[in-house]
Amino acid sequence: MSKEFKNKNEWAIILGGSSGLGLATAKKLAKHGLNICIIHRNSRAQLPQIEIEFNKIKKQDIDFLSFNIDAVNAEKRKQTIDAISEKFRDKHKIKVVVHSIAKGNLKPMVSDENQTLKNDDFQLTINAMAISLYDWFTDLFDANLFSNDTRIISFTSEGNIKPWANYAAVSAAKVTLEAITRSIALEFAKFGVKANCIQAGVTNTDSLNRIPNADKIKTHTLQRNPFNRLTTPEDVANAAYLLCKEEASWINGTILKVDGGESLQ
Repeated sequence: MSKEFKNKNEWAIILGGSSGLGLATAKKLAKHGLNICIIHRNSRAQLPQIEIEFNKIKKQDIDFLSFNIDAVNAEKRKQTIDAISEKFRDKHKIKVVVHSIAKGNLKPMVSDENQTLKNDDFQLTINAMAISLYDWFTDLFDANLFSNDTRIISFTSEGNIKPWANYAAVSAAKVTLEAITRSIALEFAKFGVKANCIQAGVTNTDSLNRIPNADKIKTHTLQRNPFNRLTTPEDVANAAYLLCKEEASWINGTILKVDGGESLQ
């Protein structure tokens, strides 16, 4: 296996990297030699299983950091970036930032039985799942931690254009995330930054399973996808890795569908 990032003192910062797409991407990039820093938020009960996954990454002979914090908390973000800066000491740089934060409200707009979406639900979801990318990106940029060829990758879904029941707040967040990613791609290109979104197909993750009627979504997707299977976290991680390669240096400001053709019909 090619380890093209090995011994370059370059890092990937994974926001939301303890499960799902973020964890799969961390594992993939570590296999190719990138040092990994995972920002995650998990309970004490979840940590033993997460440490098992983190140990798999450490076995790739790379440097590894993790911070169990609320990534949306401004003070925690500042403290974490200060700690990263202290670790790097101007000898290391960030090659990749992956945004995989999944913290939102899945409520209906209309219901006689359940709580419905309110303004606060939209604000919390959009802030966590979209604006947090801009907050982390600008703070890392201001700390002079980026390499001369940094790649920003965020994860969106088909809910960006298709309304799904109970998904309105997340859908609004995904649209906002795409807009922020495109704007970073435009305004920071002169600093060597390339920013892109990956639109993953329906993927069997914890985030999906929190959506009401998730089983129906999976069944419909199996019928709809030309390959008759769901997207896997590894499918998405492979695409994220491709966007980090030298050969992808001219891909900027786009939304890359990684769904096996699921969105064709």
